[in-house]
Amino acid sequence: MTDISTAILAINPSAEVTVNAEDFEQITWLNGTTPISKSDIETKQAELQAAYDAKAYARSRDAQYPSLKEFAEAYTEKEIGADTTKWDEYVIKYNKVRTDNPK
Repeated sequence: MTDISTAILAINPSAEVTVNAEDFEQITWLNGTTPISKSDIETKQAELQAAYDAKAYARSRDAQYPSLKEFAEAYTEKEIGADTTKWDEYVIKYNKVRTDNPK
């Protein structure tokens, strides 16, 4: 779950606040920051969490894609050496990650 401070700053980027123990009853608004209602903070938390959850496939893909080194080697051999063996292998790995982790 997105923490309270993150939600507050998403609503008001200039807010100055401390939050103790992720407890709505322990929010201290500092330096004249206008307090934000608990319901508004909870709504923003839900929005931010939904946005994060919607990108789970991208995080999974990122960890599984072939390395940039593999890409560079495959591309270079294809373009300079006219050997597409590594390139073909790279494309297969890349497409498998996309298939295994659909949007």
